Amino acid sequence: MPESRRWTMPEMAGILSNKIPQDELKPGDHIYSWRNAYLYAHHGIYVGDGMVIHFTRAAGQEIGTGTVLDRFIFSSSPSHPSGSPCPRCGDQSRNEGVISSCLECFLCGGELYLFKYGVSPGLFIAKTRGGTCTIAPSDPPEHVLHRAEFLLQNGFGVYNIFKNNCEDFAIYCKTGLLVFTSISVGRSGQASSFLAATTAMVSSPLRFLTTGVSGLAAVGYGVYCVSRYLSDIGVRRDVMKIPVERLILCPGPLESEAATITDTSKEKGS
Repeated sequence: MPESRRWTMPEMAGILSNKIPQDELKPGDHIYSWRNAYLYAHHGIYVGDGMVIHFTRAAGQEIGTGTVLDRFIFSSSPSHPSGSPCPRCGDQSRNEGVISSCLECFLCGGELYLFKYGVSPGLFIAKTRGGTCTIAPSDPPEHVLHRAEFLLQNGFGVYNIFKNNCEDFAIYCKTGLLVFTSISVGRSGQASSFLAATTAMVSSPLRFLTTGVSGLAAVGYGVYCVSRYLSDIGVRRDVMKIPVERLILCPGPLESEAATITDTSKEKGS
């Protein structure tokens, strides 16, 4: 039986919060800030000199459904806390795609958090809220910055809240990993957590496993944790490392580019 590992103090503190002071930021860090009373978080890559590269839609279009829901989630677009145009960035509320903003506009009055890479499975499960950490390791900062700068000039495909959002962008910059199946969600922990919670709530087998509210809640939480774990970019099997230069060949969702590369590799190996 493997020995149990004691968590370090930083890991214990990380269960409670990933908050980080601005003076501790380093170029290549994946950062995020919660929006709409912690309903969701906006993610980006800190590139130094107080600037962040991130992926967004124009204000009021983040979900992209063409319905009233588009007006419900609106604040991932950068804006200056004062409400006036930023003297450094100008008015970016209508900008979309991969953009560069100052840290203040990226935070939009929110607090600063550091997304963590290479965490243990135990810590990943303990962080019940998705979109804060991953088991996958990060690449060196110079690779992260190269991807972010390249995508700033060339784009990151079509924005999709479940398959190609701001967190997906930041995770790709940090790891170079893309999902190559078209039937699953992207790399985003927030999207995976939402679908895991939905699975736990509507999963019909749960009623056969236990009786009583507390037992049903425990089983549902277990299903949620397992679903989140299996969807993490560091665990799932439907990912592969894709050079950032290949992404400019893809006019649509990035998953199709990964699938194309996979099929080409198979043909060469046959």
